Amino acid sequence: MGRDGEVARLAGGMLWFTAYEVIEPGIRRTVPIADFTRLLGDSGRAAALHAAITAPRAPLTLGARILRLDQPHVAAILNVTPDSFSDGGQLEDDPVAAAHAGFDMVARGASIVDLGGESTRPGAKMVWEGDEVKRVVPVVERLVKSGAIVSVDTRKAAVMDAAIAAGAHIINDVSALLWDDRALEVVAKADCPVILMHSPDPAKGPHGGSGYGNVVIEVFDWLEARIAAVVAAGVDHGRIMVDPGIGFGKGLADNLALLNGLAMFHGLGCPIMLGASRKRMIGALSNEAPVGERLGGSLALALKGAEAGVHLLRVHDVAETVQALRVWRGFKDQALVGR
Repeated sequence: MGRDGEVARLAGGMLWFTAYEVIEPGIRRTVPIADFTRLLGDSGRAAALHAAITAPRAPLTLGARILRLDQPHVAAILNVTPDSFSDGGQLEDDPVAAAHAGFDMVARGASIVDLGGESTRPGAKMVWEGDEVKRVVPVVERLVKSGAIVSVDTRKAAVMDAAIAAGAHIINDVSALLWDDRALEVVAKADCPVILMHSPDPAKGPHGGSGYGNVVIEVFDWLEARIAAVVAAGVDHGRIMVDPGIGFGKGLADNLALLNGLAMFHGLGCPIMLGASRKRMIGALSNEAPVGERLGGSLALALKGAEAGVHLLRVHDVAETVQALRVWRGFKDQALVGR
């Protein structure tokens, strides 16, 4: 590119940046990459964050499949619940239809099918783990047999255990392995990738909390501490992904701040998942558009995530998001080779 020493690559992906905003008590300043060593080279914390932000994310080995993380991927939402906020009840109690819906998502370009058997919307009823297993496992078995990469969205150790035994590749836990005392043990023993999502009080549920001083810094610090605890319990750092938890115990201003500060989370050194598809904030910003009329907002948020270097975009509208990302990637490919 002819700008050696002036730019750095973001998480080994398709994006480059020229400067950092350094946040210190009572002051913010901009430090160009060209001046990083001179101005911040003596700071161990700054050097560690810089290394984490710029390091390529290792590919995930998922059974016979390998998922490279040098570009954003779509994780398709597949709910087998009666009460999920967007698509609850459509595929409940019909594992064959649910699996075929998952096959279709993969055919439309999804890299991962994210399967959930319990709604985490505000006010949703808790599901007994045995019922959740019955909903999830038959669908996992069918999807895995087809060659799909499957993540299972659950906070219950028994469901994790059963899903992994059925062939699921990834655990996606809205409680960051804090809701169920056995969850961390199950993930560590299985040596499977796990997505740790932030919520204010995950031991009680995903929608608590009483407000933030600086939501971006507080969520970053919480996830950093959680990663350290999970690694200390035996999970390889390279198997951990993070999710800032858009809409979970956060108001509109908090969600917007997190979306504007997404790039900061690369300092955790983990792949990032963004789950903002069809969420309430879209309605709040667009004349209270109902859930079924939030495609435009969902695509805007997906592209916002891509521009911040997010690795996994958890979405309902697979074909539309894949198309948007392909066009986005075309711009990036041209920017890298064209002058």
